[in-house]
Amino acid sequence: MAEQQPADKAALVSEIRRRFAAEQLPGKSDKYDSRDVERLQQDDLLVENYLIWRHDVVDDTLKMIDESFQWRKQYAVNDLTDSVLPKWLFDTGALYLHGYDKEGYKLFWFRVKCHTKDPKVLSEKKKFVAFWLEHYNRRDHGKPLTVVFDMAETGISQIDLDFVRFIINCFQDYYPNFLTKIVIFEMPWIMNAAFKIVKSWLGPEAVNMLKFTNKNDVQIYINAEYLPPHMGGTDTFKFSYPPLVDDDFQTPLCENGPIASEDENENKEEMEADSKETTDSNEEQSLNPKKISFVEQISKPEENDKTDSKAKNAKKALTTFKGPLLHISPAEELYFGSKETGEKKCLIILTNVTKNIVAFKVRTTAPEKYRVKPSNSSCEPGTSLDIVVSLHGGFLASLHDRFLIMAAEMDQASGAGASELAQFWKEVPRNKVMEHRLRCHVVENSKPSTLTLKENSFIPAKTNEDLHLQLTQLLQVNKRLQEQIDCCIWFQQITVVLALLLVAMAAFSFYLLHTQQS
Repeated sequence: MAEQQPADKAALVSEIRRRFAAEQLPGKSDKYDSRDVERLQQDDLLVENYLIWRHDVVDDTLKMIDESFQWRKQYAVNDLTDSVLPKWLFDTGALYLHGYDKEGYKLFWFRVKCHTKDPKVLSEKKKFVAFWLEHYNRRDHGKPLTVVFDMAETGISQIDLDFVRFIINCFQDYYPNFLTKIVIFEMPWIMNAAFKIVKSWLGPEAVNMLKFTNKNDVQIYINAEYLPPHMGGTDTFKFSYPPLVDDDFQTPLCENGPIASEDENENKEEMEADSKETTDSNEEQSLNPKKISFVEQISKPEENDKTDSKAKNAKKALTTFKGPLLHISPAEELYFGSKETGEKKCLIILTNVTKNIVAFKVRTTAPEKYRVKPSNSSCEPGTSLDIVVSLHGGFLASLHDRFLIMAAEMDQASGAGASELAQFWKEVPRNKVMEHRLRCHVVENSKPSTLTLKENSFIPAKTNEDLHLQLTQLLQVNKRLQEQIDCCIWFQQITVVLALLLVAMAAFSFYLLHTQQS
């Protein structure tokens, strides 16, 4: 299908709204939640997703809207919260949101071995699915996700076709354009017949979304950092409740504001200590707070005269992600120290490679822990801008913490003030926004290695954690090889036994033949 032009898409959106108000709403207003009807009239992206999911066929789109709105009213989806659901649903650990696939889409996990078929609680489990989908939809409106069916160690007691069909229907009929793929991990052979039934429920396009995987190829779709050890990954995450684990990106603390509270006191103490060595350095830091955060990670004897040159050297040394709007350094990881090493601040360098102003926002999965300055601003054409990320108070960085940098090109005449930026982010189309994610790396090296980190400005030496991670991966590879060897030995033993049986049977046959002849 040819891509719709914006004018054509706008016309279809208007037609959907007009026909829905004229044909559906009058006779079924009591079957819809008024909040859903209001969203349909105000949210263009919602209508566009319905149209995409029904290939821009207006009649089919209206039918889907009608069915999904009635379902949402029946399940009271708009009022589903974790507090109204039974706690045992969370305790099973069968369903949860965590991590991202290689394309940056959120992972919705269904650990099948934790699920037991029970018709008495099927209704509550369906609401549980609806809760997770709605929870994510509210937080990252319009962003689809990837479903992972983890079928390791599952058996016949976990086969629940009614529940699986409900999950599929949620994506087919109730949440438009919300699914990217379904990754099925280690499906037991006993379930082949069951999945033939599942495939019959899916259309040709949905069948193409099914990705059957095992340990050897699951990393085609998901990096090891978001895979548990039994899937060949390194992620030790285990879902627990309460509280409700939510690693969606949020706006960090101290957005564009002055660094205050404990961090301010720490900066003052550092400045007072520095003044004992050089008054000039103290005056320079007082005039330029942004430079303080960067200079704190450079050896003090060279602070006064070599700050600018060291900043340039640091920028050159960092790995760089080269996006269409911004070049971002570092490319993948922000290095923070552990409680022992004490490194609490990192630098992100943005370089605008376009001919227009680029607006950017920084969001994090742990907003209570980090302060980002600036977190919502703009970058002039051809210039670079430093973003200081600092840990707040006594918090420590975690390997599960993530940062999201969002960027979009602005019109030169639109202005880049706070009010203009706020309005810009409300109006910018999602497909015009560049996104790049950074993860946190916790350095737990010894004191000499910490000095190496400071002298090289954010470039870490090989840490014990890195070596431990490599050793763990080698052990996992060794384990897989051992399993393959054991399997080969087992087959070899079976082959030898069968060969011996054949020899014995042949000898016995010759013996009988000889006896009969004699």
